[in-house]
Amino acid sequence: MDPVNLFDLAAQQARWLSVRQNAIAGNVANANTPGYRTHDVEPFERVLDRTRVAMTATQTGHLTGGATAAGLAVKAEEPKNAVLPSDNTVALDDELLKAGEVRRAFELNTAIVKAFHRMIMQSSKG
Repeated sequence: MDPVNLFDLAAQQARWLSVRQNAIAGNVANANTPGYRTHDVEPFERVLDRTRVAMTATQTGHLTGGATAAGLAVKAEEPKNAVLPSDNTVALDDELLKAGEVRRAFELNTAIVKAFHRMIMQSSKG
């Protein structure tokens, strides 16, 4: 059976969420570090825009290609709030909101994969 693209997409989003969760945890851990700049990853939509999905060649004369790997990099954010006297840009309330977004996205991702898996199992059982 061919792999289902939905599972690949869910796995890619889970990797992205993991990287984002790590960045948020680093921001919270460095909330009192002088000169620390808030970090975050680019939105998942932009990661998907950079990922090109190619069709599979079934004949030797077909053009070949493949999906490009989308790199996930943590980058410093521009300060949205006032910079603290210690030159720190971490706002704990913003980081907690981001952590809540990541949790909800993980839950949604898991629920979609679970439902899709259940549907495949039901169709294979007959």
